[in-house]
Amino acid sequence: MYSLNLLPWRQQRRRERQRRFVALLGLTAIGAFLLVLLGSWWMGSQVNGQQSRNQYLQNEIRKLDVQITEIDNLEEERTRLLSRKAVIEELQVSRTLMVHLFDQLSRTVPEGLRLTKVAQKGQILTLEGMTQSNARVSSYLRKLEGSDWLHNPELIIIEVDEADGTADQPYTFKVSARLASPQQVAQEEQQTTQTLEVADGSTP
Repeated sequence: MYSLNLLPWRQQRRRERQRRFVALLGLTAIGAFLLVLLGSWWMGSQVNGQQSRNQYLQNEIRKLDVQITEIDNLEEERTRLLSRKAVIEELQVSRTLMVHLFDQLSRTVPEGLRLTKVAQKGQILTLEGMTQSNARVSSYLRKLEGSDWLHNPELIIIEVDEADGTADQPYTFKVSARLASPQQVAQEEQQTTQTLEVADGSTP
């Protein structure tokens, strides 16, 4: 009768399984190591990319800061130029107004009335003088109202001046008027009209 010894075969199969397990474990360890390396590389590339983007943004922000500073400087220069322009225009208008003022003064003074003093504060003129009667002052006010450059005339005072008055001109008077160009008055009237229209439109 034959007998078989299976022990060497079983030991051999056990050793084979151990070798496979060790090989699989090694492959697993190598795979895990490769995954760690890949993850580390990916994270590093992401960090480097974000740092590059951040650096780019910082550079662009610095460029914008420089441009903003230049724009602010240009705005300041523009403001200074506009201020100078306004002063020059005001001087030109004032020079023109003075020419028209003396012209209007010579045109509006009626016979029997004499100006002794002309004072200006801003756009307001104060006219002082001597006259024969109240009627002469009334005529003077009407002429001022018809003037293109003298507006809103008002009589401040008229009285008999025994000290400075003369026999033919016993009355002294004081009149105020506003000096302004016709264009300025027209613009102000237009703005007033627009304001009133807007106010009427907003009223329920």
